[in-house]
Amino acid sequence: MECRTAPAEEPAAAIPRPPLVRELLLVAGLFLVYKSGRLLANGHTAEAFRNAHDVWSWERALGLPGEGSVQSALLHDDTLVHLANVYYATVHFPATAAFLVWLYLRRPGHYVWARRVLAALTAAALLLHLAFPLAPPRMLDGAHLLDTGQVYGPTVYSATPATDSLANQFAAMPSLHFGWALMVAVGLIAATRSRRRLLWLLHPLVTLVVIVGTANHYWLDAIAAGVLLAAALAVIQLPHRTATTAGQRSRALVPAEEPVLAGAGR
Repeated sequence: MECRTAPAEEPAAAIPRPPLVRELLLVAGLFLVYKSGRLLANGHTAEAFRNAHDVWSWERALGLPGEGSVQSALLHDDTLVHLANVYYATVHFPATAAFLVWLYLRRPGHYVWARRVLAALTAAALLLHLAFPLAPPRMLDGAHLLDTGQVYGPTVYSATPATDSLANQFAAMPSLHFGWALMVAVGLIAATRSRRRLLWLLHPLVTLVVIVGTANHYWLDAIAAGVLLAAALAVIQLPHRTATTAGQRSRALVPAEEPVLAGAGR
C-alpha cells in the first residue's frame, strides 16, 4: 500500500486567482493605511526615548548580546557596512512584492493565505507602533552605536527624526523588516517542494544581521515581530489540498458502476 504524507502541489488551474485589479487596489490601500498610521504615531519623542532605555535594560536583563557586537563586525569593512545599508534600504519592499507576485501567478491558494497573514501582521505592528513608540538604538546615547546610514550611506531616513515627514523613525518595535522577511521565507517553504527550500531562511537571517548591525533595530524588535507572525500564522492557517482530497473529488466525478444483479449471467 502506498502512503503519502506530503500534500500534493497546488495545480495552477485548481484554485482561481483573485481579480488582479481588486488585489492591486487592496494591497495599495493597505500600504497607504499603514504608512498613514505610522505617521500618526510620530511626535512622541520623549516617550520613544524612555521606551528605548527600557528596552535596552530589558535586553541586558535577559542576557541578550549587545547590538554593538554585530555592528563591530560590519564596521571591519567599509564595503560590508555599505552593503548592509543598501540591503536595509532596497530589499525590504521589493522582496515582499516579488514574493506576492510569484504566489499570485504560481500558487493562488498560497497567495491569498500569505496576503492575509501579512495584512494581519502589519495591522498588529501598527497598533504596537501607536501604543509603544520606540527610538532605535542608533539614537540611544548609552548604546554607543553609529547611524551607519548617515555615516556610510545610503539611508532612507532624515537626519532630523523629529521632523521626518516620510517615515516615523520612532516605530522600531516590531521590526517589519524582519517580520516580512520571515513571512517570505515561511511562505516560500510552504509553497515549494525543493529539497533546498529551507535556504529561504537565509533572507530573514541576513535581514536580522542587517537591522541590528545598522542600529536600526533592537533584538527585541525582531523577537516581537516573530511573536506577532506566529500568532497570525496560528489564526490564519493555510488550507491544504491533499492528494487524498483530490482523489476523492476525482472519483466523485466518475459515474458509479451499475450494480451487478444477483444471479445475472447464470
